[in-house]
Amino acid sequence: MKYVVAVSGGVDSVVLLDMLVRRGDHELVVAHFDHGIREDSAADARFVAALAEQYGLPVYIGTGELGPGASEALAREKRYEFLRELANATGGKILTAHHKDDVIETIALNLTRGTGWRGLAVLAAGDIDRPLTKFRKADLYAYAMRYKLEWVEDETNVSDVYLRNRIRKAMSSLTDSAREKLIELWTIQRKLAVLIDKEASQLVTDSRYFMTMTDDKTAIDILRIKTPSLTRPQLRRLHHAIKTAKPDTIFEAGPQTRIAFTMREFIVKHPL
Repeated sequence: MKYVVAVSGGVDSVVLLDMLVRRGDHELVVAHFDHGIREDSAADARFVAALAEQYGLPVYIGTGELGPGASEALAREKRYEFLRELANATGGKILTAHHKDDVIETIALNLTRGTGWRGLAVLAAGDIDRPLTKFRKADLYAYAMRYKLEWVEDETNVSDVYLRNRIRKAMSSLTDSAREKLIELWTIQRKLAVLIDKEASQLVTDSRYFMTMTDDKTAIDILRIKTPSLTRPQLRRLHHAIKTAKPDTIFEAGPQTRIAFTMREFIVKHPL
C-alpha cells in the first residue's frame, strides 16, 4: 500500500512519519504544503525536505503564498487540494496526523459555529486515513522524546487570534471520562453520517417540486451530496431559493457554485 503522508514539520506529523518508517510495510511519499501565511513558513518546508531525505523518502512540496491575512479555512482548503492532487498523481492514500485531542477540539469548534449534528462527525472524509486518533497529544510528545525526534513549532498554534487555539485552552480542563465519551459519540456519529449520506444519495434529484415538498433537514442532506462545497447556511439558502426563485434566474449559492432555475428544475453549475 502506498501512503501520501501529510507532514507539517510539527511533532504530530513527525511522529506519524517515524512510526510508519519503523513499521516498514508500506510505500511512503512525504507531502508538505507551504501555505505562505507566515514569513518563515519556507523554513518548515526545508525542514520537512531534509527529514524526508534522512528517511530516504520522496518528498513533494506544495506552495500557496496565501499571505498573512489568509484564514485557517482557506489554508486548510488549499492544503487538502494539494494533498488530493498528489494522491491522485501517485496512487496513494492520504494520511494525516490528527490525534484524539484534535478530534475533540474540532467537535467543539464546529458546535460553536453551529454546524448541527454533523459537528460530531468531524474528520470523516473517506479518502483520508487518520491513524493517530487513538492517541492523545501527550502520547505523541512522549513518543518523540523516547526516540529523540526533532520537530518545528508553529507559533500560530499558541496565538489567541485563532478560535481553535482559544477552544484548545478551554478544553484542557475536560476530564478523561468526558474526552472518552466524546470520542465514543464521534465514532457513532461518523458511522451514522455514512448511512445518512448513502440514503440521501439515492434521493438526489433536479426536481424543484420534490425538493419543495421535502422537509428542511432531509433537503439539506440531499443538497449536501449534490453541492458538497457549500456550508450549512449556504445549503439552507439554496433550499429556500429552490422553493422561491423565478424561472430563468441564477442563484449564487457559493464562491464556485451557481444554480440555474427552470420552471421544474434547478441545475448546478460550477466552477464559475
